[in-house]
Amino acid sequence: MKAVILAGGRGTRISEESHLRPKPMIEIGGRPILWHIMSLYGSHGVNDFIVALGYRGEVIKQYFANYAIHASDVTVDLRRGQIRYHRNDAEDWRVTLVDTGEATMTGGRLKRLARFLDDDCFCMTYGDGVADIDISALIDFHRSQRRLATVTAVVPPGRYGALVIDSGRVRNFTEKPPGDNAFVNGGFFVLQPSVLDRIAGDDVPWERAPLESLARDGELAAYRHTGFWHAMDTQRDRLHLEALWESGRAPWRIWCNAS
Repeated sequence: MKAVILAGGRGTRISEESHLRPKPMIEIGGRPILWHIMSLYGSHGVNDFIVALGYRGEVIKQYFANYAIHASDVTVDLRRGQIRYHRNDAEDWRVTLVDTGEATMTGGRLKRLARFLDDDCFCMTYGDGVADIDISALIDFHRSQRRLATVTAVVPPGRYGALVIDSGRVRNFTEKPPGDNAFVNGGFFVLQPSVLDRIAGDDVPWERAPLESLARDGELAAYRHTGFWHAMDTQRDRLHLEALWESGRAPWRIWCNAS
């Protein structure tokens, strides 16, 4: 199975970082958040990735072009222009990097990847959110529903601490409880290739007409995930995820080869 990751956005709300690199390359624990997402899929045996590039896509290309040499012990023969690898700790991933246009919308990016997809269903998510989702269970759920698309429904974390007030006095304070318990689009889709027929062109956001038409036609299943999920929209989000990683309690770190 293949996994598509949309990695072309500018990340304007986290401009402190994204003015130098695309949002998916912003680091958590010394690794791009894109790597964290791929590691989640890889831990479930999904190792064939298609990454949709846009804003500063060359940064992502350079990262993967040099990935093996950074993960290895090497001997460089300067005269012959040869590199000999003695040890390679790189993951067993196949990564296809596709330029999908700097201004292309999410649906348009997905449609531009059609020639790299097979006839089977595929995973798709955004390059800026991590979770402890059971990818294998998600895929099994999609197959059991026999629908064209499955979206992972999540309850986003709250932004502020909540006060418990009784008779005019604060009785308790809860640090960042869940939101209003409404489920939202958490990404981590499983899709049949025919969903691309619902995308008219580059200027179509995946989250609008394509998803709305799938829902209207009864072809959009919802996989409810009640565990950890967090999008990195702002610098505050990045610092929160970094703190979780540094504490050793990052819920999305479910693979065994993290370093």
